[in-house]
Amino acid sequence: MVDVICLVPDCQPVQPTPWNHPQLGYTFHPMTQHPDSPDDSQQNRPTGHACVQSYLPLLDSSPGVYRMLDAESRVLYVGKARNLKARVSNYARPMGHSPRIARMISETASMMFLTTRTETEALLLEQNLIKQLKPKFNVLLRDDKSFPNILVTGDHPYPMIKKHRGAKKEKGSYYGPFASAGAVNRTLNQLQKVFLLRNCSDSMFDTRTRPCLQYQIKRCSGPCVGKISEPDYAHTVKEAEDFLSGRTTQIQETLAAQMAEASEAMEFERAAALRDRIRALTQVQTNQGINPRGVAEADIIALHMEGGQACVQVFFIRANQNWGNQDFYPRVGADVDEAEVLEAFIGQFYDTKEPPRMLLLSHDIEDRDLMEEALSQKLGRKVEIAVPQRGEKVELIEGATRNARESLGRKMSESATQTKLLRGVAEAFGLDTPPERIEVYDNSHIQGTNAVGAMIAAGPDGFMKNQYRKYNIKGEDLTPGDDFGMMKEVLTRRFKRLLKDDPDRDKGLWPDLLLIDGGAGQVSAVAEIMREYGVEDVPMVGVAKGVDRDHGKEEFYRTGQRPFALQRNDPVLYFVQRMRDEAHRFAIGTHRAKRAKSMAANPLDDIAGVGASRKRALLAHFGSAKAVSRANLADLKAVEGVSAALAERIYAHFHENG
Repeated sequence: MVDVICLVPDCQPVQPTPWNHPQLGYTFHPMTQHPDSPDDSQQNRPTGHACVQSYLPLLDSSPGVYRMLDAESRVLYVGKARNLKARVSNYARPMGHSPRIARMISETASMMFLTTRTETEALLLEQNLIKQLKPKFNVLLRDDKSFPNILVTGDHPYPMIKKHRGAKKEKGSYYGPFASAGAVNRTLNQLQKVFLLRNCSDSMFDTRTRPCLQYQIKRCSGPCVGKISEPDYAHTVKEAEDFLSGRTTQIQETLAAQMAEASEAMEFERAAALRDRIRALTQVQTNQGINPRGVAEADIIALHMEGGQACVQVFFIRANQNWGNQDFYPRVGADVDEAEVLEAFIGQFYDTKEPPRMLLLSHDIEDRDLMEEALSQKLGRKVEIAVPQRGEKVELIEGATRNARESLGRKMSESATQTKLLRGVAEAFGLDTPPERIEVYDNSHIQGTNAVGAMIAAGPDGFMKNQYRKYNIKGEDLTPGDDFGMMKEVLTRRFKRLLKDDPDRDKGLWPDLLLIDGGAGQVSAVAEIMREYGVEDVPMVGVAKGVDRDHGKEEFYRTGQRPFALQRNDPVLYFVQRMRDEAHRFAIGTHRAKRAKSMAANPLDDIAGVGASRKRALLAHFGSAKAVSRANLADLKAVEGVSAALAERIYAHFHENG
């Protein structure tokens, strides 16, 4: 049960929307009430310490979450408390605060409070609200992302092995997380050599009549054409899952014994194939780096802070194997300590991810017991948080800390260069201040087919990949290949979204500069859209290839001004080229993915009532989807498992326009 005690100023009431907590399953409805009388004006209401003091009579010793808001009802800080009255009374004291906290208190004009049944609920509420509201005085995980897994599918007689990212809705066994797509791809590449599992889609599997190239190069056992029996294939699937679960010794011993038997029987080709599988298995283990013997499942989390910046390095240990690492750069203040940064990072990081059985930290956190309880509730089994002091675990932490220190050093060096480049961009394009957010747009298509638009973003920390956006071009009245029309559609949708999500431009979502891939025509089209939506104050520049479409000869177009060029050796020119090339890469990648999906689509998938088994029956009977589309009604009814009603539905699907 969550109770709301008191809320925002009555003279400028805000109406927060009801908020649902996914783990705890309840909703709170904020109210607009302040302890001062309704007649008090904004000017008369106390701020700072006096404002905080005015709430103390209304509070008790319950656990809960509090929010501090400024005079415009913007959230400054979200915090949790075992005892709300005790915590808030600390802020009411005029002395003894760090510069960051003192500044936060001085800006506070109102507060909001939520009481909870337990301290653990308060912790979960706090972290969820921080992620939603992004208060400026909280430590904030800026580049939260999902991590890929390896999936062995479970809804087919011959399971496939593939990379999976996102919600685990598909049936099968998941192994991970891996730190990056590259780590998964390397592991999958070797696993296919070892276990010869298929990686083709079900539709492709169902339509094969002869072995594909994967079989020819000994990376698949050819189950689609009966080159391996279902029981034998199931055995290799079991071996692959044993390996991904850490049970590798038995697999290597079995393969070695089989290789020896083949060699003694003078089956040298089979022995060579087994030798190659053993080498591939060894290569997987080598690529995974340090494989701890005494840590079966853990995330190694190390923090390094320097110069008001922080880097958190996370190593993923699963099945006694190192499945890669990832670095994060949370937003921190100049006077926060390691415990606060790590606690905020852990709470936000695992809000949408499944925690392992153990977290090994470089620094202790203040409420370790609460965090353990919260993560254990989420996982449904015990989660241990430890700060190791000796042995192999300390070595793991030391390695992660070293990586964090080196990564932060590189990041700070890159940031200094980036800041200089942004100042150069402001000077080159006549901006008042260096841009904090640059958005670059590009389109990709082949003669108008599978058309997509793409937007990338860059700022002081480099490319902001979690802000990239892709747009499937939907305009039915567009002429195929109409780049102007595509750009207008993309920018129309972008500005509509901005006006909806950030109408007051206070969330950092609006660009300070737009870069458009194109010349005067594209600039004119975009300027028309900007005028239509009243956002003419956002600077916009078109980047055209220039003479001979050559790098270094780019021309820049601005509305109402003559085109100009930068010196060929100007660092700003290289920076703009890099951003434009990144937008082009992202657009091309999105287009290729869309094209591949459309090519792999099976027309039978669009027919209601035709599932995997009936699709296999139809393809086995007719040989291809095209043959199904040409079949007459009597032949469709003759297929095993296809009823008369379904046959009529299939026939109508392919002949409704005939």
